[in-house]
Amino acid sequence: MANLKEIRNRITSVSSTMQITSAMKMVSAAKLKKAQDAITAMRPYAEKLTELLQNLSATLEGEVGGDFTTQREINKVLLVVVTSNRGLAGAFNTNAIKGAKSRVEFYAGKQVDVFAIGKKGNDVLGKVSNVIANESAIYDDLTFDNVAVLADTLTEKFVSGEYDKIELIYNQFKNAATQIVQTEQFLPLAPIQSDVVASTGDYLFEPSKEEIVLTLIPKSLKMQLYKGIRDSFASEHGARMTAMHKATDNATELRNQLKLTYNKARQAAITNEILEIVGGAEALKG
Repeated sequence: MANLKEIRNRITSVSSTMQITSAMKMVSAAKLKKAQDAITAMRPYAEKLTELLQNLSATLEGEVGGDFTTQREINKVLLVVVTSNRGLAGAFNTNAIKGAKSRVEFYAGKQVDVFAIGKKGNDVLGKVSNVIANESAIYDDLTFDNVAVLADTLTEKFVSGEYDKIELIYNQFKNAATQIVQTEQFLPLAPIQSDVVASTGDYLFEPSKEEIVLTLIPKSLKMQLYKGIRDSFASEHGARMTAMHKATDNATELRNQLKLTYNKARQAAITNEILEIVGGAEALKG
């Protein structure tokens, strides 16, 4: 059994760790509320934008979308992997990285590059894949305008023919304890279909429907990327809050066990001292 000093040092160490994890949990909980409100408020707009694009496209004849819908033989693929800049978030980053590695294996034999958003993805994937960029600074000021610049960069890489396909990999926020890894096709746009064909007589379009669709597509791509990063941002704080909550509970349990061990060791030491005193007294009597 460890001596009393060693046990006291371990109790102090575990208590300090428990205070840190508890503080991190509260910070993440506060940040999660703001991030969750942001993604919850944005989803109806993103869904309505997609619905509008589908309804308009369903009334048009032929292929609409210009360079954004160009289907080419897939030889070069770009994976946009969204992770965080910090760890201590459970399996949050690991799951996104596993999703990226799975897609790399899926496209075996083809050129697969990575566009990293977040330091963790860049650090790990940089060892096994070709990372062409790392946009970890986006989290310093996560706004639609800043994300739109990234979306324009990705769009240009596809339109110019640098890549034949671009996919987006991120953690979708469900709740604080659950994040779902999503792999979405960013470009080229999949054929737009709608079960409900909008009536052509209900609206007057200015400019033409074709021009409106071509205007909405870039905006829809920017919104898709912004939604993915926002989802990942909320997922990060949810995962970190959950991880720190579990870490705090584990530290509390370990501290209680150490205190019990300390009390047992202390009682054993006192008992030994009493036995030594009694034994010495009996020896003097003899």
